[in-house]
Order: sequence, then C-alpha cells, then structure tokens
Amino acid sequence: MHIAILTFDGFNELDSLIALGILNRVKQPGWRVSLACPTPHVRSMNGVVLEAQASLEAAAMADAVLVGSGMRTREVVADAALMARLHLDPQRQLLGAQCSGTLVLAKLGLLNDLPACTDLISKPWVQEAGVAVLEQPFVARGNIATAGGCLASPYLAAWVIARLAGIAAAQSALHYVAPVGEKEAYQVQALAHIQPYL
Repeated sequence: MHIAILTFDGFNELDSLIALGILNRVKQPGWRVSLACPTPHVRSMNGVVLEAQASLEAAAMADAVLVGSGMRTREVVADAALMARLHLDPQRQLLGAQCSGTLVLAKLGLLNDLPACTDLISKPWVQEAGVAVLEQPFVARGNIATAGGCLASPYLAAWVIARLAGIAAAQSALHYVAPVGEKEAYQVQALAHIQPYL
C-alpha cells in the first residue's frame, strides 16, 4: 500500500509533513508513505529543504495521493509540462487535496461538479477554476476528498487511513497525535468530520 504526498517547491510544511506523520502511524506490512516531488529536492515556503522520496511518476501508481499546498501552486498549475506528469485516476486511487492543492485537482479536471474545501487565500483561485467552495474543513465524495486550512490536514490523513486500513486504524493514528488531556475529544471531533463521508 503506497500513499504519495505531492510536494512542490514552496510547499507548506504543515500540510505535507503533518499528513506524512499521521499516515506513518499505521504499522501494517507493506504500508508506505512518501513525499513525491517533481525534482530531487524541494524547498518549503519557510526555507526547509526536503529530499524527494518518490517521483511524480511513482505517485501515478500509488494507491492514494494527497496533493499538498504551497505558495507556488499557481505556478505549478501554469506549468503544462509539470501538470502533464500528474496522471491521477479516482477510479483506481484515493485522491485528496489540502488547501491550494485543491486547485491542482481542479485544473486536472478531477473535481468536475464536486464542491470542494480549500483555504481562504486559495478560495478565489479555486472558484475561478469553476469549483464551488464550501465553508467547512473537509468534504469527500467517492474517492476524492479535499480539506481547507492547515490544521484540517489530520482529517485528510484520517480519511485515507480509514478508507485503506479501517476506522480503528484511523482512530489509533489520531489518538497518537492528539494533545495530551484532549485525546478523546480531539478524536471525536476529527472523526465527526470524516465519518459521514466513509
């Protein structure tokens, strides 16, 4: 089971790395989570340099793909050669997007008539791409999910875990990362956002 997190130059650390950390809480044989990047190294919006763990082409073969956000997403969607490398298919993959990552799914024509979630800065760009934006942190339909706001990243990760490994695995991952003294309340809140879409 391979989950790829698309991570581009200018990426938001919270979106890509929180999802990476939560998804890696699943300890099942063959479970693998990787940062898939267009180049061997990418630099975050705050100057953190990461080494790619997978290519965009490898992400096309993954069981699930999350599209992280960042301050250069509009440059990403304007780069025809880069977008041509993104072969995503909701018929055979779970697809999720965080904040401006929703714009990537929109520009790939994968959202069609689906309403989506995104952050407030990206909202007008997503709307210009013809997608209705919801005022909520998470939504999913079928194999496509979107989340809005950096701290909605756990909802997206938990949805992927629940779909691929079961709700108990999602509960366990959320419980692990939740603040001490708030674990039960955090878990209940997060699951309330994703369970209607499972």
